[in-house]
Amino acid sequence: MSAALELNDVRKKFGQTEIIRGVNLTIPKGERHALIGPNGAGKSTTFNLISGRFAPSSGTVRLNGQEIGGLQPFVINRMGLSRSFQITNIFHRLSVFENLRCAVLWSLGYKYSFWHRLSELRDARERAEEVLELIGLHHRRNTQASLLTYAEQRALEIGITIAGGAEVILLDEPTAGMSRSESDHAVELIRRVTVGKTLVMVEHDMSVVFGLADRISVLVYGEVIATDTPEAIRANRKVKEAYLGTTLDEPATEGAH
Repeated sequence: MSAALELNDVRKKFGQTEIIRGVNLTIPKGERHALIGPNGAGKSTTFNLISGRFAPSSGTVRLNGQEIGGLQPFVINRMGLSRSFQITNIFHRLSVFENLRCAVLWSLGYKYSFWHRLSELRDARERAEEVLELIGLHHRRNTQASLLTYAEQRALEIGITIAGGAEVILLDEPTAGMSRSESDHAVELIRRVTVGKTLVMVEHDMSVVFGLADRISVLVYGEVIATDTPEAIRANRKVKEAYLGTTLDEPATEGAH
Protein backbone atom coordinates (compact mmCIF):
# COMPACT_ATOMS: atom_id res chain seq x y z
CA MET A 1 0.00 0.00 0.00
CA SER A 2 1.36 3.45 -0.91
CA ALA A 3 2.23 5.95 1.81
CA ALA A 4 0.06 8.93 2.67
CA LEU A 5 2.82 10.46 4.81
CA GLU A 6 6.56 9.85 4.92
CA LEU A 7 9.05 11.49 7.25
CA ASN A 8 12.69 10.70 6.52
CA ASP A 9 15.38 11.75 9.03
CA VAL A 10 13.38 14.86 9.95
CA ARG A 11 15.14 17.19 12.36
CA LYS A 12 14.14 20.50 13.92
CA LYS A 13 16.34 22.91 15.83
CA PHE A 14 15.30 25.99 17.75
CA GLY A 15 18.53 27.91 18.09
CA GLN A 16 21.13 25.37 19.16
CA THR A 17 18.58 23.03 20.71
CA GLU A 18 17.54 20.04 18.60
CA ILE A 19 13.95 19.13 19.48
CA ILE A 20 13.26 16.59 16.71
CA ARG A 21 16.24 14.30 16.24
CA GLY A 22 15.89 12.26 13.07
CA VAL A 23 12.27 11.10 12.95
CA ASN A 24 11.50 8.36 10.44
CA LEU A 25 7.86 7.51 9.96
CA THR A 26 5.77 5.98 7.17
CA ILE A 27 1.97 6.02 7.38
CA PRO A 28 0.08 4.06 4.68
CA LYS A 29 -3.04 5.45 3.06
CA GLY A 30 -6.19 4.63 5.00
CA GLU A 31 -4.42 3.90 8.30
CA ARG A 32 -5.43 5.34 11.66
CA HIS A 33 -2.12 6.17 13.32
CA ALA A 34 -1.48 7.53 16.82
CA LEU A 35 1.61 9.44 17.94
CA ILE A 36 2.18 9.13 21.69
CA GLY A 37 4.96 9.89 24.13
CA PRO A 38 5.77 11.49 27.48
CA ASN A 39 5.85 15.22 28.16
CA GLY A 40 8.31 17.11 25.98
CA ALA A 41 8.69 14.26 23.49
CA GLY A 42 8.08 16.53 20.50
CA LYS A 43 4.69 15.29 19.35
CA SER A 44 3.13 18.68 18.65
CA THR A 45 6.36 19.87 17.04
CA THR A 46 6.18 16.88 14.70
CA PHE A 47 2.58 17.79 13.87
CA ASN A 48 3.68 21.35 13.15
CA LEU A 49 6.40 20.09 10.82
CA ILE A 50 3.92 17.95 8.90
CA SER A 51 1.27 20.67 8.60
CA GLY A 52 3.64 23.49 7.67
CA ARG A 53 3.59 25.58 10.83
CA PHE A 54 7.33 24.88 11.14
CA ALA A 55 9.87 24.10 8.41
CA PRO A 56 12.22 21.17 9.07
CA SER A 57 15.86 22.03 9.78
CA SER A 58 16.72 18.98 7.66
CA GLY A 59 15.13 15.83 6.30
CA THR A 60 12.08 15.35 4.10
CA VAL A 61 8.32 15.32 4.68
CA ARG A 62 6.21 13.88 1.86
CA LEU A 63 2.45 13.88 1.37
CA ASN A 64 1.34 11.27 -1.17
CA GLY A 65 4.89 11.25 -2.51
CA GLN A 66 5.20 15.02 -2.87
CA GLU A 67 7.68 16.99 -0.77
CA ILE A 68 5.86 19.41 1.56
CA GLY A 69 8.57 20.29 4.09
CA GLY A 70 8.75 24.07 4.40
CA LEU A 71 5.58 24.80 2.40
CA GLN A 72 2.99 27.20 3.80
CA PRO A 73 0.12 25.56 5.75
CA PHE A 74 -2.53 26.74 3.25
CA VAL A 75 -0.57 25.18 0.39
CA ILE A 76 -0.34 21.86 2.22
CA ASN A 77 -4.04 22.04 3.01
CA ARG A 78 -4.87 22.46 -0.68
CA MET A 79 -2.73 19.39 -1.40
CA GLY A 80 -5.09 17.29 0.74
CA LEU A 81 -4.04 17.56 4.40
CA SER A 82 -6.09 19.17 7.14
CA ARG A 83 -5.51 19.45 10.88
CA SER A 84 -7.18 20.45 14.12
CA PHE A 85 -5.48 22.05 17.12
CA GLN A 86 -5.33 21.45 20.87
CA ILE A 87 -7.14 24.77 21.41
CA THR A 88 -10.55 24.87 19.72
CA ASN A 89 -10.29 26.95 16.55
CA ILE A 90 -13.74 27.96 15.26
CA PHE A 91 -15.62 31.15 14.29
CA HIS A 92 -17.41 31.82 17.56
CA ARG A 93 -19.78 34.50 16.22
CA LEU A 94 -21.00 32.41 13.29
CA SER A 95 -23.60 29.67 13.49
CA VAL A 96 -22.64 26.00 13.31
CA PHE A 97 -23.86 25.84 9.71
CA GLU A 98 -22.01 29.02 8.73
CA ASN A 99 -18.76 27.63 10.16
CA LEU A 100 -19.09 24.52 8.00
CA ARG A 101 -20.10 26.44 4.89
CA CYS A 102 -16.98 28.61 5.21
CA ALA A 103 -14.88 25.44 5.44
CA VAL A 104 -16.15 23.97 2.17
CA LEU A 105 -15.88 27.01 -0.10
CA TRP A 106 -12.29 26.67 -1.31
CA SER A 107 -12.58 22.95 -2.04
CA LEU A 108 -15.62 23.67 -4.21
CA GLY A 109 -13.64 26.14 -6.31
CA TYR A 110 -14.99 29.46 -5.04
CA LYS A 111 -11.63 30.71 -3.73
CA TYR A 112 -11.50 34.52 -3.59
CA SER A 113 -14.92 35.07 -5.14
CA PHE A 114 -16.67 38.28 -4.15
CA TRP A 115 -19.50 38.13 -6.66
CA HIS A 116 -21.30 35.02 -5.37
CA ARG A 117 -24.04 35.31 -2.76
CA LEU A 118 -23.39 32.61 -0.16
CA SER A 119 -27.10 31.90 0.17
CA GLU A 120 -27.22 30.96 -3.51
CA LEU A 121 -24.35 28.45 -3.43
CA ARG A 122 -26.35 25.23 -3.50
CA ASP A 123 -23.32 22.91 -3.58
CA ALA A 124 -21.74 24.65 -0.57
CA ARG A 125 -25.03 24.43 1.32
CA GLU A 126 -25.48 20.76 0.52
CA ARG A 127 -21.91 19.84 1.47
CA ALA A 128 -22.19 21.77 4.74
CA GLU A 129 -25.47 19.98 5.49
CA GLU A 130 -23.81 16.61 4.85
CA VAL A 131 -21.02 17.37 7.33
CA LEU A 132 -23.54 18.75 9.81
CA GLU A 133 -25.37 15.43 9.74
CA LEU A 134 -22.13 13.45 9.90
CA ILE A 135 -20.91 15.16 13.08
CA GLY A 136 -24.33 14.94 14.73
CA LEU A 137 -24.95 18.68 15.15
CA HIS A 138 -27.93 19.06 12.81
CA HIS A 139 -30.10 19.99 15.80
CA ARG A 140 -27.67 22.86 16.53
CA ARG A 141 -27.56 24.06 12.92
CA ASN A 142 -28.45 27.72 13.62
CA THR A 143 -26.81 27.98 17.05
CA GLN A 144 -24.00 30.48 17.44
CA ALA A 145 -20.81 28.46 17.85
CA SER A 146 -19.86 30.25 21.08
CA LEU A 147 -23.01 28.85 22.71
CA LEU A 148 -22.11 25.20 22.07
CA THR A 149 -20.83 22.99 24.86
CA TYR A 150 -17.10 22.29 24.86
CA ALA A 151 -17.61 18.80 23.43
CA GLU A 152 -19.89 20.20 20.71
CA GLN A 153 -17.27 22.81 19.80
CA ARG A 154 -14.68 20.07 19.44
CA ALA A 155 -17.08 18.12 17.23
CA LEU A 156 -17.60 21.25 15.13
CA GLU A 157 -13.85 21.69 14.76
CA ILE A 158 -13.54 18.09 13.56
CA GLY A 159 -16.31 18.88 11.09
CA ILE A 160 -14.43 21.94 9.85
CA THR A 161 -11.28 19.83 9.54
CA ILE A 162 -12.94 17.25 7.27
CA ALA A 163 -15.32 19.59 5.42
CA GLY A 164 -12.88 20.46 2.66
CA GLY A 165 -12.52 16.83 1.66
CA ALA A 166 -8.88 16.33 2.74
CA GLU A 167 -7.72 12.73 2.56
CA VAL A 168 -5.16 13.06 5.38
CA ILE A 169 -6.52 14.28 8.72
CA LEU A 170 -4.34 15.36 11.67
CA LEU A 171 -6.10 15.63 15.04
CA ASP A 172 -4.18 17.17 17.94
CA GLU A 173 -5.53 15.83 21.26
CA PRO A 174 -9.16 15.70 20.06
CA THR A 175 -10.56 14.51 23.41
CA ALA A 176 -8.55 16.78 25.72
CA GLY A 177 -10.71 18.17 28.53
CA MET A 178 -13.60 15.80 27.92
CA SER A 179 -15.42 13.58 30.37
CA ARG A 180 -15.36 9.82 29.78
CA SER A 181 -18.80 9.81 28.14
CA GLU A 182 -17.87 12.80 25.95
CA SER A 183 -14.62 11.10 25.02
CA ASP A 184 -16.43 7.88 24.07
CA HIS A 185 -18.77 9.90 21.85
CA ALA A 186 -15.80 11.67 20.25
CA VAL A 187 -14.12 8.35 19.46
CA GLU A 188 -17.22 7.18 17.61
CA LEU A 189 -17.38 10.49 15.76
CA ILE A 190 -13.72 10.30 14.72
CA ARG A 191 -14.14 6.69 13.59
CA ARG A 192 -17.17 7.67 11.52
CA VAL A 193 -15.75 10.77 9.81
CA THR A 194 -12.37 9.21 8.94
CA VAL A 195 -13.66 6.13 7.11
CA GLY A 196 -11.57 5.78 3.97
CA LYS A 197 -9.20 8.53 5.04
CA THR A 198 -5.76 8.57 6.68
CA LEU A 199 -5.86 9.68 10.31
CA VAL A 200 -2.87 10.79 12.37
CA MET A 201 -3.57 11.85 15.93
CA VAL A 202 -1.73 13.01 18.99
CA GLU A 203 -3.74 11.91 22.02
CA HIS A 204 -3.02 11.70 25.75
CA ASP A 205 -5.87 9.33 26.63
CA MET A 206 -4.57 5.78 26.13
CA SER A 207 -8.07 4.29 26.00
CA VAL A 208 -8.78 6.55 23.01
CA VAL A 209 -5.47 5.62 21.38
CA PHE A 210 -5.97 1.86 21.78
CA GLY A 211 -9.59 2.16 20.72
CA LEU A 212 -8.88 3.97 17.47
CA ALA A 213 -5.36 3.33 16.19
CA ASP A 214 -4.34 0.64 13.72
CA ARG A 215 -0.72 1.38 14.61
CA ILE A 216 1.04 3.52 17.18
CA SER A 217 4.36 5.35 17.08
CA VAL A 218 6.08 6.31 20.32
CA LEU A 219 8.14 9.49 20.35
CA VAL A 220 10.71 10.07 23.10
CA TYR A 221 13.11 13.04 23.16
CA GLY A 222 12.49 13.76 19.50
CA GLU A 223 13.01 10.20 18.25
CA VAL A 224 10.60 7.40 17.35
CA ILE A 225 11.54 4.47 19.58
CA ALA A 226 8.80 2.09 18.39
CA THR A 227 6.07 1.75 15.76
CA ASP A 228 3.74 -1.22 15.97
CA THR A 229 0.22 -2.47 16.58
CA PRO A 230 -1.54 -1.43 19.81
CA GLU A 231 -1.04 -4.91 21.29
CA ALA A 232 2.70 -4.90 20.58
CA ILE A 233 3.13 -1.34 21.88
CA ARG A 234 1.31 -2.22 25.10
CA ALA A 235 3.78 -5.06 25.71
CA ASN A 236 6.92 -3.13 24.65
CA ARG A 237 9.36 -2.76 27.56
CA LYS A 238 11.07 0.33 26.11
CA VAL A 239 7.71 2.04 25.77
CA LYS A 240 6.75 1.23 29.36
CA GLU A 241 10.07 2.63 30.58
CA ALA A 242 9.47 5.82 28.59
CA TYR A 243 6.29 6.40 30.58
CA LEU A 244 8.21 6.15 33.88
CA GLY A 245 6.18 3.35 35.36
CA THR A 246 2.70 4.42 34.24
CA THR A 247 0.71 1.70 32.56
CA LEU A 248 -0.46 2.20 29.03
CA ASP A 249 -3.95 1.19 30.09
CA GLU A 250 -4.35 4.43 32.06
CA PRO A 251 -4.69 8.00 30.78
CA ALA A 252 -1.30 9.71 30.85
CA THR A 253 -1.00 13.40 31.64
CA GLU A 254 0.57 15.35 28.82
CA GLY A 255 0.91 19.00 28.00
CA ALA A 256 1.63 20.95 24.84
CA HIS A 257 5.11 20.81 23.41
